[in-house]
Amino acid sequence: MALKAGIVGLPNVGKSTLFNCLSSAKAQAANFPFCTIDAQLGQITVPDERLNKLAELIHPDRIVPATCDIVDIAGLVKGASKGEGLGNQFLGNIRETDAIIHVLRCFDNDNIVHVDGSVNPVRDKEIIDLELQFKDLDTVENRIKRVEKQARVGGDKQAKLEYDVLMKFKEALEAGKSARTVVFDTDDEQQIAKNLFLLTSKPVLYVCNVDDTSAANGNKYVEAVREAIKDENAELLIISAQTEADIAELESYEEKQMFLEDMGLKESGCDRLIKAIYHLLNLQTYITAGVMEVRAWTFRRGWKAPQCAGVIHTDFEKGFIRAEVIKYEDYINYGSEAAVKEAGKMSVEGKEYVVQDGDIMHFRFNV
Repeated sequence: MALKAGIVGLPNVGKSTLFNCLSSAKAQAANFPFCTIDAQLGQITVPDERLNKLAELIHPDRIVPATCDIVDIAGLVKGASKGEGLGNQFLGNIRETDAIIHVLRCFDNDNIVHVDGSVNPVRDKEIIDLELQFKDLDTVENRIKRVEKQARVGGDKQAKLEYDVLMKFKEALEAGKSARTVVFDTDDEQQIAKNLFLLTSKPVLYVCNVDDTSAANGNKYVEAVREAIKDENAELLIISAQTEADIAELESYEEKQMFLEDMGLKESGCDRLIKAIYHLLNLQTYITAGVMEVRAWTFRRGWKAPQCAGVIHTDFEKGFIRAEVIKYEDYINYGSEAAVKEAGKMSVEGKEYVVQDGDIMHFRFNV
């Protein structure tokens, strides 16, 4: 399944540096606003050591990890919702993403100009939040004008339901709250809310970009951000984008690990970021394993076997018969598919089976 996360933030907070670390695509990084004029797209691989462990046993022709598209969106500024600073283009880029990675500057450096003259990540967050909220409020109010008459006079139940959803969003947005803070009780309400594609309804990961001495434990700026988002349905991650850039230049895995250990870190910020995006979007991975390839496939937590089969090909879902499932731990313990079967550890599952993270799957289908 195609997934896309967008990196946003004010100019000069480290978005492009972070993007360059994450992706093989290289966005220009320089010390002035609007260096990145076009949204730049790259593809990142999802780190998964299970693939390597399986490959050691199977010796496949290739390993294919899961991937996620990532977009470096040029820096937003005050007035973006009204078109300031190429605002309409930037907001359009955000609308196309599944999740937002909001980069906040949490470091002091007199040599890197801040667009507002001082370091204050909470203020920066609020600037972008407001611009996105203004745009969403405009979307909601325009939609209300279209359905209000039908909802109040026409007796249209669907219009009345949509109107109620819109009014809940309007109330929250006018109070300076993002759409993601509004909770709906019924499936119908949730579907209407989803179909509005509001910018502030997207899941958000706040990335605090710190100096290298704060990469392990954060600093006063990080704590201020943590306090500011405590009531949001959002996550926070601490990364030193410049440190990640230094790590990316190292050639060997051993050198990178030594660097991380010296920094007091167990894994790179890039790996932690990618995993955080997966968690944010409620995603998991199942695996297909054979001599041709060991491959990871992305699915949403809670999906059943036919839906997961459809990730490979729609015909697999349409003609689904059954799934043969091996737990990852069993495959590693017994050393081969044949040994797992002989031990009676392979299960045959039907349409109601809820696929688990790390399941090794083989689908039977007929079209």
